[in-house]
Amino acid sequence: MNSRFSSGMPPGFAEATRLTGAGKLAEATALIQRLLNGTGGEAPAASAPASPSSTVIDVEPVHLDGEKPQAAPRPSAKFAGRLHPRPRTGSLPGLGETLRDLAARGMPAGFDIGGGSSRPASDPLPDGASFETRSHAGPAGTRDYKLYVPAKRTDHPMPLVVMLHGCTQSPDDFAAGTRMNAVAEELGVLVAYPAQPSSANAQKCWNWFKPEDQGRDRGEPSLIAGITRQIMRDHAVDPERVYVAGLSAGGATAAILGAAYPDLYAAIGVHSGLPSGAARDLPSAFAAMRQGAPGTRPGTAGGGRAVPTIVFHGDRDGTVHPGNGDAVAAQALAHPTAGKATLRATVERGRAPGGREFSRTVHADPSGRVLCEHWTIAGAGHAWAGGSQSGSYTDPAGPDATREMIRFFLSHRNGRAGTA
Repeated sequence: MNSRFSSGMPPGFAEATRLTGAGKLAEATALIQRLLNGTGGEAPAASAPASPSSTVIDVEPVHLDGEKPQAAPRPSAKFAGRLHPRPRTGSLPGLGETLRDLAARGMPAGFDIGGGSSRPASDPLPDGASFETRSHAGPAGTRDYKLYVPAKRTDHPMPLVVMLHGCTQSPDDFAAGTRMNAVAEELGVLVAYPAQPSSANAQKCWNWFKPEDQGRDRGEPSLIAGITRQIMRDHAVDPERVYVAGLSAGGATAAILGAAYPDLYAAIGVHSGLPSGAARDLPSAFAAMRQGAPGTRPGTAGGGRAVPTIVFHGDRDGTVHPGNGDAVAAQALAHPTAGKATLRATVERGRAPGGREFSRTVHADPSGRVLCEHWTIAGAGHAWAGGSQSGSYTDPAGPDATREMIRFFLSHRNGRAGTA
């Protein structure tokens, strides 16, 4: 698969990003302020329409080992391409992440670049369901989280999905935009939404680029793993069916958790994120976001298991370079236990009904067990595919990432759960 990418970022903000990457923070902040006040910089350009040649997709299956590939597991008609009626528009959608954090440091308290979301109106809960705020404390600090407990549950232990929001978002916003709770209600799944406070990051980004927040049993990974284990203690959770997914900074953190806790998470989902180890400081974070992450090595902590991974990325993402989606998939396949010699890849393409085209690459072993599933969405920017307008950073025209992630997750169990 060959791709050409368009950043879609307004020129003035691209220059601010360049200045920040060069370490000229004062100049970058001043430029952002001028742009926002309308006194400097060019007006944001309209996003270019998707070009038919923007993505070249292999139609025929790819043979990695010279053998005829097995048919890849297909999304069900119910799961693939489910849409909401109207695309969401907004101010500079997705232009945030670390740039927001930096800009906020030099601006008055409460200043926001735009594109964030106020707390959305909550959908009515089904009778017997709950969506409540709880808290977890550990050596690295304290984090609140919201937990959705579905009304539809049985006496059997339930799967658990941990959802990590992007910058400026909240658990309520992320739940509303992804509609994960509605799918969890249908299937009888617990969903947890850890909350990153502004005290930890000015724009509520998970600190995926800091070394102290990239390892097992320390920093933010230890807090999220602690939340996961607390829920497992307090509820009837199937320890072999625990999963973690995230968007943008949350997706990058999900990749870190998969590398650091393969004994805890059966599979991970990374939407518009970066691979584990993509950066070690702010300049390298900006470089990875702009250009794609450099070659990264898979983590082997906590048992050394290759964690099945599903990836979503828009090929017009101007915030996190689409090459990072390729890097996340490559990291999953590069694990020493992945059995690369026997993996086979099948590439399919399709279109969400009335919406965007996409390619879906599935890497499976001879038994049909899928290690990695990689979705590239044509013309999509930095937003959750198939999401709802009631949350921020969503693209209703894309395939339904929420249902596809749940489908992928529930097809995997962690036979080594609890071994570390």
